[in-house]
Amino acid sequence: MSPQAIEVRKSTPNIGAEILGIDLSRPLDDGQFRLVHDALMQRLVVFFRDQRLTVEQHKAFGRRFGRLHAHPAAPRELPEHPEIFVVKADEQSEHVAGEDWHSDVSCDVEPPMGSILYLTEVPEDGGGDTLFANMYLAYEALSEPVKRLIGGLKAVHDGEHYYRGRYGVDDRGKVFPRAEHPVVRTHPVTGRKALYVNRMFTTRIVGLRKGESDAVLEMLYRHIETPEFSVRFRWRPNSVAFWDNRCAQHHAVWDYYPARRYGHRVTVCGDRPY
Repeated sequence: MSPQAIEVRKSTPNIGAEILGIDLSRPLDDGQFRLVHDALMQRLVVFFRDQRLTVEQHKAFGRRFGRLHAHPAAPRELPEHPEIFVVKADEQSEHVAGEDWHSDVSCDVEPPMGSILYLTEVPEDGGGDTLFANMYLAYEALSEPVKRLIGGLKAVHDGEHYYRGRYGVDDRGKVFPRAEHPVVRTHPVTGRKALYVNRMFTTRIVGLRKGESDAVLEMLYRHIETPEFSVRFRWRPNSVAFWDNRCAQHHAVWDYYPARRYGHRVTVCGDRPY
């Protein structure tokens, strides 16, 4: 299908778009790739409906955008596909993936560029939406004094406190990723500045006393949760969401217990934030 036949519909004024007219089970040609890439850069998260993907097709779509990332902590539920992170919840779940606002695996030295989630099963009675928030807008909405305060600071992102014991596997002796990243990062493609701290992985701001760090981080976390920065995506079976972890955070709403939700995620490798 030619790029002219593809439609990009904005989800909100500030973030998100649904792309119609692309079958992700088929390799993207150069025109389709540029359209999806540009929409992702402009809208931060893009959505696709009514897709039917095998594991290999899902991985092939991800690889069109870069090398695939293997999650540092999740169990290998599909051992022959280490790039696949199984996302599931049912009546036996004690927690689900992504319950706090976060950017995926920001504790890595080179955090992922993007994530592509394909859900095949969702609760029949609704629920299980995912919220995505615009971190460009979150940064730009800060006052100038706060921008000056955080502009040159770095923060610690640590996987230990979140990943240890979370997935029910034997992780004795395992060392989880830990890294320092700028509180405000620059997007390598757009050149725009984005807020880059999150409740899930960020533990402290380097150089501040604990009380100071805790206060600044809590202020930033609450600011990130401002409704005007976000879009809420209502899943249907066989939907896909592709988001840019460098400038968007997301939060998975777990309001559907004990219903079942199931899908696969592939993650595209990124580079070191600056």
